[in-house]
Amino acid sequence: MLEKVLVDNKRDPKKSKKDYRDKYFIKDIENITGIKAYTLRIWEQRYGLLVPKRTETNIRYYEEDDLKYMMNIAILNVHGIKISHIAQMDRDEVQRKTLSISENNTGQQAQIATLTGAMFDFDEREFNKTLSINILQLGMEQTTTQIIFPFLQHLGVMWLSGTIHIAHEHFITNLIKQRIFVAIDQLNIIPNANGKKFLLFLPNGENHELSLLLASYLLRANGKNVIYLGTSTPLEDLNKIHKLHNPDYVFCALTNPNSSMPVQVYLNTLSRSWPNTQILVTGSQVVKRRDLKIPENCRVIADPTSFLQFLETN
Repeated sequence: MLEKVLVDNKRDPKKSKKDYRDKYFIKDIENITGIKAYTLRIWEQRYGLLVPKRTETNIRYYEEDDLKYMMNIAILNVHGIKISHIAQMDRDEVQRKTLSISENNTGQQAQIATLTGAMFDFDEREFNKTLSINILQLGMEQTTTQIIFPFLQHLGVMWLSGTIHIAHEHFITNLIKQRIFVAIDQLNIIPNANGKKFLLFLPNGENHELSLLLASYLLRANGKNVIYLGTSTPLEDLNKIHKLHNPDYVFCALTNPNSSMPVQVYLNTLSRSWPNTQILVTGSQVVKRRDLKIPENCRVIADPTSFLQFLETN
C-alpha cells in the first residue's frame, strides 16, 4: 500500500552517487513544490523572487536554498497569502510565517510540505515532530491515510522524476517504520480469542515491509488475531504455518518483480494452496495492473483507506 509508490522503476544503485543533487532544474522545483514551471518564470520576472544560475551550457538551475525558499512560498501561497505580498518579505520572514502555518495547521498540503522539507534536510527531529503532532491530533490511522500515504505518493513522483535519491527513501521509510513499531507497542487491545485470524508475510526475496507493518497495526488496533511472519518467507514455510494455524485471511505485499515466479503464477499458487482462505494482496505488482486475472479467493487492497473499509465489514 505505502511503499509501492517508492519502489516502482528503481534506478541502478551503482548510479546513486549521481543522485546527490547540488543543482535543481525548473522541472525539479515543479515536482517538489507543485508550482508550475511557467508560473515560476512569471514570478521571477514580475517579482524577482529568484535569480536562477546557469550551467556552462546556459541551462537554468537552482540551489538547495532556492528550493527550500520556494517550498515555503508554496505553503504561504496555498494558505491565501498573495505572491505580491510574499515578494515583499525577506527569506527569514517567509520561513517564520511558514513555520507558524505548519505548526498550527493540520491541512494536508502544509504537512506534506513540512515532511518534504525535513526529508531534504535529513532532519529526523523535524520529521518526527510533524508526525507526532498529526498523530496527537488525528490518531495513527487518520495520520496514515491523510498524511503519510499522500506524502509517499508525492515522494513517488519525485523519485520517478529523478529529483530525490535512494538515501532519501531509506531515511524516510526507516523513520516511518519506527513510528509504526511504536504505535503497535502502545496498543492496549486484547484480541478476541475467537476472532478472525490473519497471517501476514512477504514473499521470498521481498523486503519492503511498510505495507505489512501498517496492516499489522490496523489489524491489532481492530482487535484481530495476527500472525506476523515478516519479510522474505518461502512458500514451503508458508504452507507449514498455514496448515498449523489455519488462518481466515492471508495478507501479503508484492512490490518487487520476481523473475523466478511471475506474479500471476504466484497468485494462482497461493489460491490453489489455500482455496478456503481469502488472500489479500497489495503492492505495485498487483495494484492498477490490468493484465492480471485475480483468482476468486484473492482480493487486491489498493491503499490504507480501502483496507480500513475492508476491516469494517470483516
